[in-house]
Amino acid sequence: MEKKLVNRWIVVLGAVLIQLCLGAVYAWSLFNQPLIQLYGWEASGVVLTFSITIATMSVFTIIAGKIQDKIGPRWVATVGGLLLGAGLLLASQATTLTQLYLFYGLIGGAGIGTAYVCPLATCLKWFPDKRGMISGIAVAGFGAGALLFKPIIVNFLGTIGVASTFMYLGIIYMVAIVIGAQLLVVPPAGFVPKGWTPPATASGGGSNDFTTKEMLSTPQFYMLWVMYLFGCLAGLMVIGLAADIGMNLVNLTAATAANAVVIIAIFNATGRIVWGTLSDKLGRITSLIVMYTLAAAAMFLMSAFTMTYATFLLLCSLIGFCFGGFLALFPSLVADYYGTKNLGTNYGIVFLAYGSAAIIGPQIGTAIAFTQAFLIAAVLCVIAGGMTLLVKQPKSQAQLAKEKRVAA
Repeated sequence: MEKKLVNRWIVVLGAVLIQLCLGAVYAWSLFNQPLIQLYGWEASGVVLTFSITIATMSVFTIIAGKIQDKIGPRWVATVGGLLLGAGLLLASQATTLTQLYLFYGLIGGAGIGTAYVCPLATCLKWFPDKRGMISGIAVAGFGAGALLFKPIIVNFLGTIGVASTFMYLGIIYMVAIVIGAQLLVVPPAGFVPKGWTPPATASGGGSNDFTTKEMLSTPQFYMLWVMYLFGCLAGLMVIGLAADIGMNLVNLTAATAANAVVIIAIFNATGRIVWGTLSDKLGRITSLIVMYTLAAAAMFLMSAFTMTYATFLLLCSLIGFCFGGFLALFPSLVADYYGTKNLGTNYGIVFLAYGSAAIIGPQIGTAIAFTQAFLIAAVLCVIAGGMTLLVKQPKSQAQLAKEKRVAA
């Protein structure tokens, strides 16, 4: 019996619902000061929770990607929602940093990673004709999560305290993600949108589909990985410490500095859609060059000049805008280069660069002066921008074999 074809935009709806909840992790800096004040923990120890969460997320993205490539996204995303909810419910009972790392960082991070890859991989399979745009939309929810949940978190923290905030958020995330997961359905094999003819080199099937082993044998993979690492490092450094930067470097109150979380979330989400759509027209590489240039300029300005409240928000906006673009373009670029058949696993491995940046970026920001950390991030963005000029479309094993036969 032929598989019933669902409206592909329903899948996008489920994807965005899931990503909104997962992306609330970007509002972590709102928890830094309340936890420090309540328990007397060191700032670097509290910030490390965010790094552990994102790093764990990136590892579980690979595991979940491999599983969802085989059994489909619905059950995998459901398990992710249950894990994230359970992690926050347990975190509500945490009284030590170790418990916070275990519950929020490891269990919660595992839930985020398990659910994260499913909406993205599924949407890219439904929209081979609009990869950049749909990748941007699919991950825009992740960027907008902090925007949606910031007022909720602030209200909870002010009225019911940190522990109960974790508990209520855990329940909200769990219910919403499980509902969204039920809308994730993969298209039939060989699906092609009506009225669209796939280019020979960009087809979802055929010779452009690399296995993970084949992808790892190409130099392009390692270049993409490093480029992703450097771009995300700058973004996560600012996102993970946004409120702290505002208070310590711009002398803002905690409430005023928290506005940076909202601004970054807005531009993070906007950047994912805008850059994803532009990359379909300008090309992924051209778009990346522009993004790395803007990110480097913003980080340098944050390092070299004394910021006012206005310039602080402006530069945070630019960082968020470019960071969102990185999260939108790299999934599309991996699909362009290595196909969609094994995208869950392949992108999961590339996504480890994001997890590595989550550890390195915020820790650099807490280990040395903010201005020095920003300068390091600026230099790395310049290096990554130069690398984009060198990366080229890889040739698949089938293409190489054909060239070999012709040469013979």
